[in-house]
Amino acid sequence: MTEAIFVDGTHIKASANLKKQAKKAVPKQAKRYAKELFDEVNKDREEHGKKPFSDDSDKKPPEEKETVVSTTDPESGVFHKGEHKKCFAYEAHTACDKHNFVVGVHVTPGNIHDSVAFDPLYDEVCQYYPEHKTVVADSAYKTPWICKGIFDSGRVLSTCYTRPKTKGNGHPWWAYVYDEYFDDVICPEYRALHYSTTNREGYREYKSRGYLCKSCPTRGMCTENAKCEKTVLRHVWQDYVEMAEHVRHMAVYKELYRLRKEKIERVFADAKEKHGMRYTQYRGLAQVTNWVKLKFAAMNLKKLAIWKWNGRHPAPDGGKQTGWGKSVAAVLMLFPFPLSFPSKKPALA
Repeated sequence: MTEAIFVDGTHIKASANLKKQAKKAVPKQAKRYAKELFDEVNKDREEHGKKPFSDDSDKKPPEEKETVVSTTDPESGVFHKGEHKKCFAYEAHTACDKHNFVVGVHVTPGNIHDSVAFDPLYDEVCQYYPEHKTVVADSAYKTPWICKGIFDSGRVLSTCYTRPKTKGNGHPWWAYVYDEYFDDVICPEYRALHYSTTNREGYREYKSRGYLCKSCPTRGMCTENAKCEKTVLRHVWQDYVEMAEHVRHMAVYKELYRLRKEKIERVFADAKEKHGMRYTQYRGLAQVTNWVKLKFAAMNLKKLAIWKWNGRHPAPDGGKQTGWGKSVAAVLMLFPFPLSFPSKKPALA
């Protein structure tokens, strides 16, 4: 039974030179949850006595962004690994079970974030393995939409700590406490930041009173706004993120996340070290997808064959056979006749 699914992504170097590139304007892709978020934002605005937004997305021309495209393989994307490493690559977003069997894969260009490619991968996993109860993933997947989708489906997201994205010399993020009863945010100086509005991106804005912040002794650690106003954002689906943060401290999910490096990371290690998936010679998203799926299918069959062999041919002590024992047994099956090797090297003619 597949109770836990481990999800992550790994890059595959494309058959394209980074120097052969061109800049191109491409239309921005609409988010999959845009309609659901728009309805949630308007509902939240109406509850706070605000006028709902008008849906004028069909009237506006699609927004464009400039991106770097390979002239050799246009379907690949620029992948950034750390501060210095950069190359054209594809990304294999993969899911496996606790036995390291790959149960789903979705291949995208290298410039697609893990959280964006999660939805098609998770739909495939839910279609074929609906019995799973836990999704184990790193902090890249701890977004409001992903947390909402997993918890609403009756499953649990087991993830890790996320480093705060606040300025260095400011107040820590946990110093601003959300008061659910009054729908306010309390600052470190025990002043209330009141609700102001809900923007189109799904964030509620809580703002302080400028005349109170002017004389605040720690204003330099809080805001540099000209009006002396501090703004704190809170997503309309933030409760789901807090549920994931609460689950993170439970012992059973801590243990599951600890296994992540032995499961999905081991799948990537075997694929790259033993099956040549560090880079691809194919070009085009369709060909690379077929190539990756064939690799993972071979890995699953290999693991299944090893399991079957160990079950039918146990070691003399009753345990699993070692790699050397399996190799010798395989050779003897291929060559049933006695093998004899010369004791000395034959002389060259």
